[in-house]
Amino acid sequence: MHYTARAVLSRELNAPVVVETISVQGPQRHEVTIKLGACGVCHSDLSATNGTLPFPPPVVLGHEGAGTVIEVGEGVTEFAIGDTVLSSFVSMCGICRYCTTGRPSLCDLAGKALRTLPDGTVRTHDAQGQPLSVFSGCGVMAEVATLHVGNVVKVDARGVKPECCALIACGVATGWGAAVNTAKVQPGSVCVVIGAGGVGLNAIQGCVLSGATMVVAVDMNDIKLDTAKAFGATHVFNATGVDDVVRALRKLTGGGADYAFECVGSGALVAQAYGCLRKGGTAVAVGVARASDMASVRTHTLTFEEKVLTGSNFGGARPRHDFPRLLGLYRAGRLKLDELITRRYRIEEAPQAFDDLAQGRNARGVIVF
Repeated sequence: MHYTARAVLSRELNAPVVVETISVQGPQRHEVTIKLGACGVCHSDLSATNGTLPFPPPVVLGHEGAGTVIEVGEGVTEFAIGDTVLSSFVSMCGICRYCTTGRPSLCDLAGKALRTLPDGTVRTHDAQGQPLSVFSGCGVMAEVATLHVGNVVKVDARGVKPECCALIACGVATGWGAAVNTAKVQPGSVCVVIGAGGVGLNAIQGCVLSGATMVVAVDMNDIKLDTAKAFGATHVFNATGVDDVVRALRKLTGGGADYAFECVGSGALVAQAYGCLRKGGTAVAVGVARASDMASVRTHTLTFEEKVLTGSNFGGARPRHDFPRLLGLYRAGRLKLDELITRRYRIEEAPQAFDDLAQGRNARGVIVF
């Protein structure tokens, strides 16, 4: 079956996104077609429009989606029409060494599904019949999308708004998971989170839920820092005009942080995160930087201070385990989702949503279908 749907596309690098009516082919073997209820406007989507991430246009954007299965392909047994699902921008094969050792965010299949479905083809075409690539095998900033089952997670979303569900699919899992899965923040810890955007706010939530007693949010925007307080930051630090951010943070934290999270995507800020650690501390690079970006650290500190510098992809998520877990925390009143949403947009307002994101106006904007 074929579907007609409006979708948000990047047609040209460093140009506004556009909304077009596209054709979406129904599912083939091991695929499902979903009708989207909501899709978050994530900084990674913005990065695809400016070349930070290598997604040559034209590409259907969107990887943070929530919807309902409307058609299943041959061989699909784990999903049925009517199921509520979330997209996973990392495809999970379930059989590679990473999937079988509990690290599906590093799945080998994901590298084959960056701009297409895992088989190298797409189900999306524009009005002229030209194929359209899809962001990270998803392309869910559209009314309808066809995905491989490895990019789909079934959830019980009863009583949860689609826009709240959608946020779990990237921003929440990435930030929360960086603290809980990757760093494994310990109770009583001192944490620093650099960047108080959507991912950073969720890293703060992860630190708080892990029992950190001091959580310092670092940004250059006082409005974002005020929001960080609402998400559990015990201290805020505006880095604007500060000559030595590392020294200031080490002083504020009483000698350095146990954990520091870089949630912007900058080598210089990764170096700051590492620099503000106390001995034995762990710095986690979470933000997406350009491939050419570099971070420098003093090598001897790795040996003599036993500091750790590591990365976190998708928050080290195990989507089929973590997505339901996050919904459970939300239902229990322990995880903020509604408060993340600064503004809801109609799909025709997508250019405004991306501009608001670029200008730092939103914690998270969400397109609601």
